[in-house]
Amino acid sequence: MMSEDAGQMLVIYDDPSDQRSLSLDETSSTEESPEETRLSLETTNDAIPYIGQRFATHDAAYEFYSEYAKRCGFSIRRHRTEGKDGVGKGLTRRYFVCHRAGNTPVKTLNDSKPQRNRKSSRCGCQAYLRISKVTDLGAAEWRITGFVNHHNHELLEPNQVRFLPAYRTMSDADKNRILMFAKTGISVQQMMRLMELEKCVEPGYLPFTEKDVRNLVQSFRKSYQEDENIDLLRMCRNNKEKDPYFKFEYTLDSNNRLENIAWSYASSIRSYDIYGDAVVFDTTHRLTAFDMPLGIWVGVNNYGMPCFFGCVLLREENLRSFSWALKAFLGFMNGKAPQTILTDQNMCLKEAIAIELPTTKHALCIWMIVAKFPSWFNAVLGERYNEWKAAFYRLYNLESIEDFVLGWRDMVNSFGLHTNRHIANLFALRSQWALPCLRSHFFAGMTTTDHSKAINSFIQRFLNAQTRLAHFVEQVAVAVDFKDQAAEQQTMQQNLQNICLKTGAPMESHAASILTPFAFSKLQEQLVLAAHYASFQMDDGFLIRHHTKLEGGRKVYWVPQEGIISCSCHQFEFSGILCRHALRVLSTGNCFQIPDRYLPLRWRRINTSPTKLLQGSSSDHAERIQLLQSKVSTLVAESAKSKERLDMAMEQVSILLSHVRELPVTSQGASDISPIRRNL
Repeated sequence: MMSEDAGQMLVIYDDPSDQRSLSLDETSSTEESPEETRLSLETTNDAIPYIGQRFATHDAAYEFYSEYAKRCGFSIRRHRTEGKDGVGKGLTRRYFVCHRAGNTPVKTLNDSKPQRNRKSSRCGCQAYLRISKVTDLGAAEWRITGFVNHHNHELLEPNQVRFLPAYRTMSDADKNRILMFAKTGISVQQMMRLMELEKCVEPGYLPFTEKDVRNLVQSFRKSYQEDENIDLLRMCRNNKEKDPYFKFEYTLDSNNRLENIAWSYASSIRSYDIYGDAVVFDTTHRLTAFDMPLGIWVGVNNYGMPCFFGCVLLREENLRSFSWALKAFLGFMNGKAPQTILTDQNMCLKEAIAIELPTTKHALCIWMIVAKFPSWFNAVLGERYNEWKAAFYRLYNLESIEDFVLGWRDMVNSFGLHTNRHIANLFALRSQWALPCLRSHFFAGMTTTDHSKAINSFIQRFLNAQTRLAHFVEQVAVAVDFKDQAAEQQTMQQNLQNICLKTGAPMESHAASILTPFAFSKLQEQLVLAAHYASFQMDDGFLIRHHTKLEGGRKVYWVPQEGIISCSCHQFEFSGILCRHALRVLSTGNCFQIPDRYLPLRWRRINTSPTKLLQGSSSDHAERIQLLQSKVSTLVAESAKSKERLDMAMEQVSILLSHVRELPVTSQGASDISPIRRNL
């Protein structure tokens, strides 16, 4: 701003940078510009500003020039105000200029603040409109006293000019509608499409852009989220009062605002006690309504079905946040760390796991890697993409690390991928995702394609119905309950199926009476294959080789006196199911039952150690509950075989249930038999 002594001319610049970059004529100007400048698009004569044109107010003149500019392909801004007695009192002259007038203002660098490197649209355009205040016979009006209509830049077409900030408008009704959409958790793209349908306009023809909607939603989240955070904590505390076995942890930032929050349910903690040996921690999703990173812990139960362990919402994806999340999860699970954990490729998460879970094997989820293949290799490989993908899966499922390395080299040569950075990165990280490198660690089958799809589908259930942040905890509980009910139905269906024995071997019938149908089917596959292998006793064990092969094979070590057997293929360590090589040795050694230690509790439906199950300590409550569930499943299967059996079972179960309900519930007993269903 420039000002002189009182009573003299006062000049006000709406944009201080224009003071240095613009020099407008003080005389009226409508003359033609030099040839290198560009004329505005043709319009009708009565719509073109002209010298002497009158307006009741300076705002009316601005609106007129703005409409003219929109038709011609540019927008305007207020440039300079002149007066004698201050703005609003003695205004005498105003300038309106093209939005590209002036030059880029010089910014003062501040090392403490990040600088936004945005390109300026200003190019020194000299087009402008000047109006002056005239008083005739006591009535004041504004007249055009200067007009230059020549631009030194291209003017926009009608379908482009509407994107200029000056013409992007959002009514209060539109804002309220968008904020309502934001509360439902739908994406900005979905909001735009709904608004287009409601207003009956073609895609891209709303009076505002996707960026405008994002900015509005972002400002809304800053104010709305504080209230949501309070409601979320209140809901968690209420859940805790209703269910003392519901657990949650949270942190607040320096402004006392919610930063991170994690929670788990009673049934999830019980499930983890048995099935928490292998865990997936998926952090690739965000809570859309509030743009918060979401982490979900899941695993696989004894029937091969996904089970939920816990959830976490984070403000940031950094080492500090991930470390806190892992500590909170371990706290929920009484300090019990998983044997293995599968995650996406994230350096901060990798470092946090190394710190907080030092004894846990960290690996990468194969389905999260494969999901990136189209963007990585589709354009590079073209028509050979599917052929390459099939070759990748063949390598992924190999048993030998040596075979994998040799096969990878051949694959790279065959498809000409020597310089591809994604191929190089995958090979460098092979110890974290390739099955030949992971077979000595237990993953409960979650590295297979079928399990990967099932777990991913299970996780998606929590993301399909996002409304208010405070309701998300309840939505997850509903989803978990629904999945529990579906799992029970599938479990019952598995138990009702008649198991078909294929080999007639005593080991097969013995395993069928102990393992769940899911686990038994995996073992049965190996038993059938074992018959195709030859066994050769060596000095230090057995060599097991397919009957069609003359070389190679697997080394099996067996100590009958101690009931210990192991194979170099590491099938049991990897899946908890004995391999065909070990089963072939057991069969050769006249072993008619699989040693108890090779029928893991996590794959059983009936515990075969009744003495241990009769103990009442809290440490074995999970086994006792599992035994009861197995007996109930067996009862249903047996009762369904005739009407008489079903009638008797219904009568006796009703009597038993009434007797159980008459017994008192102790604090210890509540922890043992706390209901699977939560009433949050």
